[in-house]
Amino acid sequence: METRRAGSDDVRARAREVAVAGARGLVLAVAGFVAATVLFVLTVVSVALVPVGVGVVTTPWVLTGVRAFADRERELAGRWCGVRIPSAYRPLTADANPWGRCFGMLRDPATWRDLRWLPVRMTAGFATALLPAALLLYPLEGFALALGLWRVFTDGTHTGWWYGFVPVSGQASALAAGALGAVLLLAAYRLCPALLRVHFLFARSALSPSQTELAERVRVLTDSRRDAVDSSAAELRRIERDLHDGAQARLVAMGMDLGTVEALLDKDPARARELLAQARRSSADALTELRDLVRGIHPPVLAERGLGDAVRALALRLPLEAEVGVDLDGRPEAPVESAAYFAVSEVLTNAVKHSGAGRVWVDVRHAAGVLRIGVTDDGRGGAVVGAGSGLAGVERRLGTFDGVLAVSSPAGGPTMVTMEIPCVLS
Repeated sequence: METRRAGSDDVRARAREVAVAGARGLVLAVAGFVAATVLFVLTVVSVALVPVGVGVVTTPWVLTGVRAFADRERELAGRWCGVRIPSAYRPLTADANPWGRCFGMLRDPATWRDLRWLPVRMTAGFATALLPAALLLYPLEGFALALGLWRVFTDGTHTGWWYGFVPVSGQASALAAGALGAVLLLAAYRLCPALLRVHFLFARSALSPSQTELAERVRVLTDSRRDAVDSSAAELRRIERDLHDGAQARLVAMGMDLGTVEALLDKDPARARELLAQARRSSADALTELRDLVRGIHPPVLAERGLGDAVRALALRLPLEAEVGVDLDGRPEAPVESAAYFAVSEVLTNAVKHSGAGRVWVDVRHAAGVLRIGVTDDGRGGAVVGAGSGLAGVERRLGTFDGVLAVSSPAGGPTMVTMEIPCVLS
């Protein structure tokens, strides 16, 4: 009894899975065909208008829609069938002008891969998406013919209707059509979910990055990892140097002073008190240096209160007016948070040292899966990202997490530095 009930439950669960696969395939076929057709036409028209300037404004919007459509296909592939389709779009800075956004997107190989996919989605993609629904619904026609609908399509003297490969001209052939419908329904019961997966596998073959792109991606990640290792080694050397030249030297001197105090305690109490006071000052200075060193490694306020408050604390220590705006609904992962904090610290240090600014603005926000940080000062401008500059180090730090750095610093100012790191908040 229990076995029969379990078997019945399995059949019902499978039937629901088949019905859901058919419904999803029908929605994918119809909605996907309409969306792909509209986006393809808009893209062709918009790109054709780029030479006259209109397309420069419209193309980024249209291509954003194409990317959203492709990303929706990727999302459904993973959610419905467990098919992972990687996305490899190059990041764009939020403050890029229309020309920069337009040609930045057109230079991205992933853009042209999406555009090649659109006509495929309208044709072969439509067929592969419709197949599960067709296989599930077509048997209904065979059953209807077997129940007498064949009389509507034939006068009984010649073949008036074909169901699959069965010519229907009478009740006997109509029953054969019904039998074929039963076979097709059994095939749908067995194959519909697999056919829906075939559609997404087909989409993956069209949307996945090529081997050349993957090799370039590996090269970039390798360079970023090497830069991260070099930066970590340099940071360790800095910490060792600061400990050796700072706190360690003060602690050694304090130990010598205490030894002298011990020797003078009975002979010259006044001198001993002076040395004790000096040792106390040395201990306070050593403690301050250790706190500064720890703050340089990982500020306690960052670990305890997050990026927003850490940036505010950083701005409070600046020798110029600072305004900080934060719009974060959560916290990034600790490595991303740390990288963002030290990137902001480096940019603010550059502003204090080199810009001659009297005021600085910092904006921190998260939107569309990207942490965006803007630092603007009213200094003299002229900042560039080059070898040996602090901004080059910031760029390498962000590159470890697929982040980007954009700098706008015309002569005379202002200087605007925008940093973006893809991440999620928790």
